[in-house]
Amino acid sequence: MLEELTVEEPIVELKRKPNYKKQPKRDDELWKGILEDVFEDFLRFFFPDADEIFNMEGKFSFMDKEFNRLFPPEENGVGVRYVDKLVKVHLKAGGSRFILVHIEVQGQKGVEDLGSRMFRYFYRAKDKHNVSITAFAILIDEVKSYHPKIYREEYLGTKLSYEFNTYKFLDQDEQELRENPNPFAVVALVVLLALKNKNVDDEALKQIKLDLTKELIKRKVSKSKHIKIMDFLAYYVNFQNPEMMIRFEEEVEQLTGRTTPMGVREILIDRAKNEGLERGRQEERAKAEDEKRELAREMLADGTPIDQVIKYTRLSKEEIEAL
Repeated sequence: MLEELTVEEPIVELKRKPNYKKQPKRDDELWKGILEDVFEDFLRFFFPDADEIFNMEGKFSFMDKEFNRLFPPEENGVGVRYVDKLVKVHLKAGGSRFILVHIEVQGQKGVEDLGSRMFRYFYRAKDKHNVSITAFAILIDEVKSYHPKIYREEYLGTKLSYEFNTYKFLDQDEQELRENPNPFAVVALVVLLALKNKNVDDEALKQIKLDLTKELIKRKVSKSKHIKIMDFLAYYVNFQNPEMMIRFEEEVEQLTGRTTPMGVREILIDRAKNEGLERGRQEERAKAEDEKRELAREMLADGTPIDQVIKYTRLSKEEIEAL
């Protein structure tokens, strides 16, 4: 199991406003993206000997469609949001040997028991692929006492115990993360400082983001990875006043020497949205329908009864039969 660390006070002194509430932006797409962008760093962060175990030069397979087939979205599922990743990782021993890495990011304590859900994901993936699986529950909630690590079940002398890796950002030591050269440590710092500094104003938030930018610069990552981590850093928690983002980008430019501020592409995207908002909505609706049809095809190919396909995709019987 991963070692739990104690929490220290933030290194950066921040100006606080007691009545000001700013919640982190728990954006599913940000998490899905950053897990893929720095996955090799994620492995090295949790496994010091990752380079001896895994084929880090090979291509990781992010099995999002496979995950959707194994765990279709629950009907009327509302409330707590989860981000799940199932990744095929080849072993350094070579050949076709691989394992599966299951990662779940949970934003808050849910009604369903996390351990039960983690075990359900494990046994379905194990039954499908029959390979070794390592699982991580990444907890970004604010409940200090909430830290599930194991699922147990016992009945009439039969016992089951499933233990999984957990990493709770609120429990981490800020100084240790700052001293860790791994790029994923910057991602962890972004989340930790967001949790510890919820009530700061825009000026203080800008100083936090600039401080984290300096931490990223220290790690001397590739240009492409730098941009991806900066996007996570910039948008994980938004400024109250959008104009502050411009000031932040200007100061980032001074720190990094970049000639194109991050906001340029955001400005272009916003302009395109304003010029063709309805067209964008139509494209999103079409994309969602295509994804439902693709999921239906895959479920049918796996032999799923048509009534279950209707239930999980919400397509009509006629639409499914026409596939």
